[in-house]
Amino acid sequence: MLDAMKHFRPLSMHERAKRHKPVRNVNEVHEESLSPIDRVALKITNRVGTIGFFLLIFTWTTLWCSYNILASEVPSLHWKAFDPFPAFVAYLLISNVIQILLMPLIMVGQNLQGRHSELRAENDFQVNVKAEQEIETVLKHLEFQNAVLVTMLEKLGLSSDDAIASLKAHGISPTTGVVFSTLGEPHAGGPPAM
Repeated sequence: MLDAMKHFRPLSMHERAKRHKPVRNVNEVHEESLSPIDRVALKITNRVGTIGFFLLIFTWTTLWCSYNILASEVPSLHWKAFDPFPAFVAYLLISNVIQILLMPLIMVGQNLQGRHSELRAENDFQVNVKAEQEIETVLKHLEFQNAVLVTMLEKLGLSSDDAIASLKAHGISPTTGVVFSTLGEPHAGGPPAM
């Protein structure tokens, strides 16, 4: 056992950190990769996809149509319809131009948002891989410490049963590591005072 311990030494956290590049802020990476046109497309995509934009379009449509319907159908108001009912030619032209301009910008913005999501997902994966490797390092250290303790017990001439009995005598459960008071309930600190 002693020979095996001489040849096996788990990597320290410092050594493991040297092997891996640090976690990067993908929000900054994504932000730096955007051109000015991309930024405009993202701003428009973010604004168009809000309830405020919907309410603006709804209000504009309601006012436009209401005024022109009333002006066309109720002559006693003496209003002049600038876009006569029922065709609303000007309204349809303006709304179609807005749609034609917004659709490609929204698609570009959604593609940029998708690229950002992919960067975040890749970063999450890298963080999870690093966490798994660090957990493996901690487990290897625990196995190494367990081997050291077993070797120390053997050098002292104690069996594992003697060590377990000693732990139990001090109120420590050998399977869970929970410290018990003399009343048999979990103890908040270390072993109970003797």
